[in-house]
Amino acid sequence: MSKATNITWHETTVTKQDRRTKNDHGSCVLWFTGLSGSGKSTIANAVSSALYRLGIKEFVLDGDNIRHGLNRDLGFSDDDRKENIRRIGEVAKLFVESGTVVTTAFISPFRADRDQVRILFAESEFIEVYVDCSLEECERRDPKQLYAKARRGEIKEFTGISSPYEAPEQPEITVRSDQLSVPEAVDQILEYLRVKKMI
Repeated sequence: MSKATNITWHETTVTKQDRRTKNDHGSCVLWFTGLSGSGKSTIANAVSSALYRLGIKEFVLDGDNIRHGLNRDLGFSDDDRKENIRRIGEVAKLFVESGTVVTTAFISPFRADRDQVRILFAESEFIEVYVDCSLEECERRDPKQLYAKARRGEIKEFTGISSPYEAPEQPEITVRSDQLSVPEAVDQILEYLRVKKMI
């Protein structure tokens, strides 16, 4: 596929800062990463609900949901996983430009791919949230029976079993989801956002 070359970035009249001023809060991406079953989607949705109740403009980008539409053409090879994350990073950037606090819930197993997304944002706009949960606990939960299928060889290239997961080395937030309740995890994340004056 040939790449477009005759294109120019068009600056909009209403800026990101204009939107933040109108909203009376900051905008950022909360990038939830962790193994399948660690609680990423559950916590991301709970954070989004809490922000909504506070009057914060918010939105959730969930890995499974995105693969039903925007990324339905992608599989789970290493290259497809990289492209999946690249596209989500670009979409998340648009939400941040719109003045929204966007939560993303993706395994995003490769550190280099997450770092490539990070550089799309200003320093304070990308908040990596590592949902830290042991593989044993994730397998015990196995809400979608994916680990069981992977162990039987029915799912190839499954993160944590037949494909690696590279944990963040210096995430902004680490949530120990095997030790905290969902409300406790939400409180931890909201407190971080308050300290950083995002909300």
